[in-house]
This record gives sequence, structure tokens and C-alpha cells, in this order.
Amino acid sequence: MLIKPSRKAIESITDKIRKTAKKAQAWTQDALIKILNPIIRGWANYHRHNVATETFSKLDDYIWTVTWRWGRRRHPDKGRRWIVSRYWQPEGNRKWVFQTKENKLQRFSETKIRRHPCPRLNANPYLDRKYFLEKRGHFNKQHPKTRPE
Repeated sequence: MLIKPSRKAIESITDKIRKTAKKAQAWTQDALIKILNPIIRGWANYHRHNVATETFSKLDDYIWTVTWRWGRRRHPDKGRRWIVSRYWQPEGNRKWVFQTKENKLQRFSETKIRRHPCPRLNANPYLDRKYFLEKRGHFNKQHPKTRPE
């Protein structure tokens, strides 16, 4: 069974991004990035436990489209090359990174997918205390109360 982000969740995040960029026409690029980054980070962190790699990639494409429209709407009299040189800079292997000197727009696909490990089904909380403390993240060799007996 594969759990993916729902169509409704994808529509809600695209709506939120689109509306934010639309009302941000007079904002600076820095302000737009500061508003979009928490939205992207929050949604991606919520869905990073799902099978979401393909969805993240599609949302990255959508973000590019929205930011391109934002740039074109801000400068209707300027050409494509001028807009590209103004708002997108190369970074590492990527040629198109929507960034300023201070901020960089986060991508959905930069979020690492984390799978939950399957629990040991034959574990007993009374006999395998160390296992359960490690699962909860409380096992510490220095602290005597969390040390298994």
C-alpha cells in the first residue's frame, strides 16, 4: 500500500502559493521568499513520510511557474533574459535558483523522505526495555534512570 499526498492537499498548497504570489506583486523578491519558505517547508515536512517524491517534483515545477509569472507581472516591459538575470542565479549544478544574496527559495524536493522503520512485533516492553527506550529516543548511557537493567 502506497500512501501519497491527497489531491485535495495538493490543490490547497498550490492555491495558497498562487494566492500568496499574486498578492505579492509589489513585494521584493526577498519578502516573497521569506513568505513562501515556511509554507513550502511546513507542507513538505508534513508529507515527507509519504510516497511524495513525484509530488514534490511536480510542486517544484509549479513553484517555478508561479515565480516566473511573478517576475513577468512585476516587469511587463522587460525581456526574458533581463528577468532571468535579475531573479535567478546559478548555484552548484543548478542553473535556475530563485534567490537573493540573503535568501534562497526552498524546493520541495530538497526535503528528505523519511520512512518509519517497522517495529519489532515480538518485543515485550517489560523484557526489552532498551529497545523501547531507543525507539523513543530516551536511551542515554550516562543517565542512570534510562539505563536498562
